[in-house]
Amino acid sequence: MTMQLPPDSVARPDSGSTTPAPTPPAKMRRVAFASFIGTVIEFYDFSIYGTAAALVFAGAFFSALGDQSATVVSFATLGVAFVARPLGSILFGHYGDRLGRKRTLIATMALMGTATVLIGLLPTSASIGVVAPILLVLLRIAQGLAAGGEWAGAALFTSEHSPKDRRGFWAMFTNLGGAFANVLALTVYLIVALYMSDDTFTSWGWRIPFLISVVLVAVGLYVRLRIEETPAFEAEARRRRDDGGLPFKDAFKHGWRRILLGSGALVMAFSLGYIGIAYLTNYGTATLGLSRPTVLLAGIIGNLVNGLFCVLGGTLSDRFGRRKVLLTANMLGIPWALLLFPVLDVGTIGAFYAGMLITFMIAGTGFGVAGSFLSELFPTRYRYTAAGLSYSLAGVLGGAIPPLVAASIIGTYGGLFFGALLAGYCFLGLLCTLALRETRDSDLVDA
Repeated sequence: MTMQLPPDSVARPDSGSTTPAPTPPAKMRRVAFASFIGTVIEFYDFSIYGTAAALVFAGAFFSALGDQSATVVSFATLGVAFVARPLGSILFGHYGDRLGRKRTLIATMALMGTATVLIGLLPTSASIGVVAPILLVLLRIAQGLAAGGEWAGAALFTSEHSPKDRRGFWAMFTNLGGAFANVLALTVYLIVALYMSDDTFTSWGWRIPFLISVVLVAVGLYVRLRIEETPAFEAEARRRRDDGGLPFKDAFKHGWRRILLGSGALVMAFSLGYIGIAYLTNYGTATLGLSRPTVLLAGIIGNLVNGLFCVLGGTLSDRFGRRKVLLTANMLGIPWALLLFPVLDVGTIGAFYAGMLITFMIAGTGFGVAGSFLSELFPTRYRYTAAGLSYSLAGVLGGAIPPLVAASIIGTYGGLFFGALLAGYCFLGLLCTLALRETRDSDLVDA
């Protein structure tokens, strides 16, 4: 079932003619740390919104709609950012492919930080009425644009510096940063929740994680200003005569099949991962009646497991190939998606923890392959645009839709029916992965 695509749609095999000298190990560690810490900060900002949407925003901004509708709309604002992410991939991808990875990563971090701090300062609907949810949505769109440009730049920064035989491991640090960002966000919320009453937390305590972001962004900008451009981009910049063309146009002309198949291959990781990150926080407290600290602690442990399996997925992909690891994760996801809500509905703390942990094990394995896998699908001149767009489309389909529809589907048809939807995502991922050939031996410097 392997689909053969035009040669221009995938990074070319190693010809030895333009390959730069391998990055020294010490420098490689600095590059990986810069990617990791930058992604931690970017996606901390992105993740705290998901937790706030699950715990607070329904009452703070959408209370006039009633409890169930307010929850649905609150999660819809979470999804708005995923819709904006492909636009951010195109916008920042253009500059990333034309001006470089480093400059673009600095811009995405500045935008994300500004939007996040403003959300922390935003008055609720009780104070300014309908203007409050409108401004919330606009700031969430800004977060989505920044996130759409961030991931590809961070992933390419490590993968384009990496030695080929360890590219899966080093590129994994981008998504490891995302997992750690979730841990950091949930930990801040847990600390706030433990030392505040529910009324105080709902009134103003939820703002603290957003305002803390200003310190983290300052650290991230300092780190990114000190890193160097990637060898692959520098080689492309020296060779290219800028004809004013659009990377987005080139990406769709030459690589549209790979963009779509790459997105489909990763929807499993997004669908399971964001159900764990966002919806299960709400499900544990509102449906199962578990305490907020218990649910937040489960999320922290789950995201630590997510990070561990990111490391495992990236490492195994260097040994066995990206395709085999993704196929395995998607195949495991199908039966687990059907079992997830029956396990959760046992109603015990142990069952909730088991559901959370296994979900993140499978999702983390898929996320661990994403950085190297998407980097290897496209040539340098439009790699930032295409890889970011592919990842963002997977985020829209797998990360935005399931949390948005979960409450209404489970409320009407039950958890098993919703599990079948998640299993369908895993099956789609399986088919798309089967349609792609192995990319592990691709050279990221175009001949």
